[in-house]
This record gives sequence, structure tokens and C-alpha cells, in this order.
Amino acid sequence: MSKIKFGSEVYTWFMQETGKGYDNKLDHMIKVIGQAGFAGIEPMVLQISEEALGCSKYWLGDFCDPIKLKDSLQEHNVELAGLALICGWDNEEETPAERECADFTIELLSHFPGAMLGTVTLPSGREKDVQKRRLNVARNINRVSQRGVDAGLVCSYHPNSPPPSLVRTQEDYDVVLSSLDPSVTGWTPDVGHIIRGGMDVIETMSKWQHLINHVHYKDFSGNGPEPWSQMGTGKLDFHKITEFLVQRDYEGWIICEDEAHIAVEDPDGVTIQNGEWCKKNLYPLVGLGES
Repeated sequence: MSKIKFGSEVYTWFMQETGKGYDNKLDHMIKVIGQAGFAGIEPMVLQISEEALGCSKYWLGDFCDPIKLKDSLQEHNVELAGLALICGWDNEEETPAERECADFTIELLSHFPGAMLGTVTLPSGREKDVQKRRLNVARNINRVSQRGVDAGLVCSYHPNSPPPSLVRTQEDYDVVLSSLDPSVTGWTPDVGHIIRGGMDVIETMSKWQHLINHVHYKDFSGNGPEPWSQMGTGKLDFHKITEFLVQRDYEGWIICEDEAHIAVEDPDGVTIQNGEWCKKNLYPLVGLGES
């Protein structure tokens, strides 16, 4: 039996109208992800969803209710792979809103044993105090993860690569990943963000492999301000990356998070196609076969 499972992220749907297109429609995303053949889903818990975007609470809406979330997952035979908790975390301490959002996420995950607490930094600019704010991010991630571990959760930090992100380059990774407390916080390499930040994927994953406990896949074109491709059509060698994980006995989730332009227009169709592509090209590499 494979130690690796494949899932899908909800950001593929979030991109439409910056959250408004599929606000409070997590049940629809669960349904499509199940139809695509993925085993799990990773919803977002976006702290600024209501205040900044005018969307439902944390971009979960009605599915802040663990019973409603569990019922939808069971209906479509999809697991909760984890939740991606998204906050800024670049102040010396968590803000009250960040603390409230993090503690909500920890409590919600307590209803789903085995689901990952993923922490994702909301890009907040690189104009000033970059080193101080990078260290603030690491300290705040460690604090959140410690509370998560105390609640019985497994935690993982996910950097990203938009130009305003504090953790996008080799120097950023060296500062922040080396400042994580490995007793409470792992690392989610997002292979698309790694290459966009100017790094080699395999070299970076090798350097920090002791932290890897969750993985994100997205493909990279290198073209334009949003340089993404649909899975399997860009510059990343997913066969090589998957073989790297298998050879190192990685056990956990590979979460597909397609941000290609076509996904903005047709997130359902792209998710279905990505499920088929993973089944054909990657499942055999991890022992899932094609059945």
C-alpha cells in the first residue's frame, strides 16, 4: 500500500474573482475533487477573507461548522488532508485577529484526526525591515505550531513566491527554515514556488529534507507576472521530484494546487484533468498503480 496520497488545494477556485466566485462553496470543491480521483482536499483558512475581500468567514463560510464539513467529506468519500491557515505573522507577536484565526483552525482540526495544520504566510511586502520580519514569521509560526502540537496536531510551514512575499528566495529560506523549531514545525515544499524563487527544486528539498512532512505541486512556465502552467505542461519534472520523495521514504500528502490561467476560467475542468494526469503519470511511481 502506498505511503503517499494525492489531494487538491482549493486555491484553484479561489482565484476566480479573488474568492468571490466560489465563496461558501466548499461542498462543490469537495465534490469535484472526489470526481477527479483525488483522495483528499486542503481548504484554506484565510484570516483576511471578510475584512479585506468581503467574502465569508475565513473563506470557509458554513463549513466553519465541523459537522457540516465532515458530512460533505463523507458524502463524496474525500479526506481532509489538512487546512492551510493564512496570516501575515510579520509582527513581533501574533495580532489578536491572527491568534483568533489560528486557534479557530486548531480547534476545527481537532475534529479531523491526522489532518495537517499548514501555516502559510500572507505576502506583506519587502520594503523595510525584511530580516526582522522574516524572524518574526519564524517565531510566530513556531508559536502557532506549538499550540497545534499541544492539541495533538502535526504542523507544516508553506512559503510562497509572489514578489511581496517575505519567504521566496534562497536567502529567505535559509533564514526562516533554519529558525523553525523542528520539534513542532515541518516544511511544505511547494515546488512551483521554489523554482519561481530562483532555486533548484531537488537541491532545495535535499537541503531541508529533514523538515519535509507535506508537499505541494504546481507547474511553472516562467512566463508573465503569474508564471504558472497546468500540471504536466510546464518546466517542472514531476517524475523526478516524485521519485526523490519515494526514494527518501516520504510518507504523507502530495497536494496539487494549480494556478495556471486556465484554472481561473475553469477550475473544475482543470482539477479533473489534473487528477487524470496524476493517475496516469505519478500514481505508478508511488505504488498506487492505475486501478
